[in-house]
Amino acid sequence: MSKTNPAEEKLIRNFPLRPVALAEGLFVTLVWASSFVFLKMAVDNIGPLTVAGLRYSLGFLVLLPLLVFRKTTWPISPRSWKRLFIIGFSAYTLGNGALSWGLKYIPATTGSFLMSFLPLLVLLVSAAYLNEIPTRRQIIGIIASLVGSAVFFSSGLQTGEPLGIAIVAVGLIGFVVFGIVGRDIAKVREVDTLSLTAIPLAIGGGLLLLIALPIEGLPTFMPKTWHIILVLATINTALAYIVYNHALQVLTAIEMNALLNLSPLGTAFLAWFLLGESLTVIQIVGMVIVIAGVMLVQRVQSPKGAKDESHQSC
Repeated sequence: MSKTNPAEEKLIRNFPLRPVALAEGLFVTLVWASSFVFLKMAVDNIGPLTVAGLRYSLGFLVLLPLLVFRKTTWPISPRSWKRLFIIGFSAYTLGNGALSWGLKYIPATTGSFLMSFLPLLVLLVSAAYLNEIPTRRQIIGIIASLVGSAVFFSSGLQTGEPLGIAIVAVGLIGFVVFGIVGRDIAKVREVDTLSLTAIPLAIGGGLLLLIALPIEGLPTFMPKTWHIILVLATINTALAYIVYNHALQVLTAIEMNALLNLSPLGTAFLAWFLLGESLTVIQIVGMVIVIAGVMLVQRVQSPKGAKDESHQSC
């Protein structure tokens, strides 16, 4: 009887976890698709930086009891604290702060379109930093997804919105750093999933509030807006980021971000339902291209003789 090498044994052991990770990634995609619409509704009444700061600070408070009574051991190493600070600043202060601010000037669908460039940026950085070299099929899938997103949102980009587009573009840099560093920590189990979720929320949300209060002042109480912020804090932040970080233990940064490329499609549907935006034939064609591209990226071989693409750098 032939013996399997350690790499094959690891692949066979982790293969059943992949469908679960893909389901988690799809859940996060659907939840985050609603964030653009909810943020657009909220920033009409409260300053965008305040909305983002409250969202992430409240999200941390939701997770705080679980963090206090968790079974994992303290302390976290100084190196891990530095990386958690980088994640908190890049993902929440810079990335989501810029996104919330940019949505003050651009439609929700335009913000989703700009976010669809993330897979390509993560592809370039992860190939160099994480040694996660994509296959030819993955490259074709990512390109198809980007082309489909461009087709789908071709009518969403309007002139007269350069400021909002520039702000969101700056935020993309933060999201790229978050995707790479977060994947690196989750992959080697350097920090448990709960800490990887809660601590950066506290750091990023706290920094945003420190920046927002002097600029935007104290927020006014509007029940509808506060309800939106609570939903964003509990479901779109606390729950979604835990699931996201857990899925990154199996999926590569490239695969996760390619799956998140489906988010603009969900945003477009919610924008049609809640904001009255309609779909055109061109957008439907773009939807089909995006879905086909994501399927190419997510498709992997069976364990027998296959290369574990979600653990290439191990």
